[in-house]
Amino acid sequence: MIKRVLGSLAALPAMLAAGAALADQPRPWEMTFQPAATGMMQQITWFERYTLWFIVPITLLVLALLAYCILRFRASANPSPSRTSHNTIIEVLWTVGPVVILLALAVPSFQLLTAQYNPPEEPTLTLKATGNQWNWDYEYQLEQPLAFNSAILADGDRAAAGKTDLAVYPRLLTVDNELVVPVNVTTRVLVTAADVIHAFAMPAFGVKTDAVPGRTNEIWFKAEKEGLYYGQCSELCGKDHAFMPIAIRVVSQAQYDTWLAAARSDLGGANKALMAGIDAQRKVASAAE
Repeated sequence: MIKRVLGSLAALPAMLAAGAALADQPRPWEMTFQPAATGMMQQITWFERYTLWFIVPITLLVLALLAYCILRFRASANPSPSRTSHNTIIEVLWTVGPVVILLALAVPSFQLLTAQYNPPEEPTLTLKATGNQWNWDYEYQLEQPLAFNSAILADGDRAAAGKTDLAVYPRLLTVDNELVVPVNVTTRVLVTAADVIHAFAMPAFGVKTDAVPGRTNEIWFKAEKEGLYYGQCSELCGKDHAFMPIAIRVVSQAQYDTWLAAARSDLGGANKALMAGIDAQRKVASAAE
């Protein structure tokens, strides 16, 4: 029994790594960001860790000061309270200290915000995402446009879609038609809505923006890892808000070109062919290991 438990624990990192390679998605009791799939998300993750170097010491300092004041200046231990009204040193410290800390946070924060709105290169691919209650319309803005709808996949339709593996296609996140983009290509997404305010969010990419009726917001990403990534509408948009997932499949340029050519005439067949090719690659890679 002990050997089986130890063996399971030893295999756990490999299992988690394999799961992460297949798809990035929310996981139970997750306390950190999803693994970064873009350079922008790597910067966001760095900034989050950077701010913790300030937040944690400040929190502990305030906690220690509160505990000290409660114990040192309680009525029983300090029956005659001090009448001191000013302390120049303390006032200078609590004025200059926060200013320095806020500057240390503001500079990288503004740099990150600027990078989020300014892609390093002109986007190669432009997509339009329109939020509806409660699904998404996608349009590839190409010489020969491609448009389709993406909605949550009902459990009863999983077998027909070939998406029965819950590790790769989790409940409440799996869609019938994923957005497909090539890896290492800067992609612009024009986000709007047809009815009420929605929000397009993809945590692994570090992108999130509101979808507002009558207005177009622009975001961009450059996915650096192939895989299947999940997000959700992040603006309360009605009774089925929780059932409005976003799925983006990142593939090689050759796979994308093949899928795009086939999807114009048969979207369902193109999706299944793409999934079959990815599964075959995965089996070959597993066999090689």
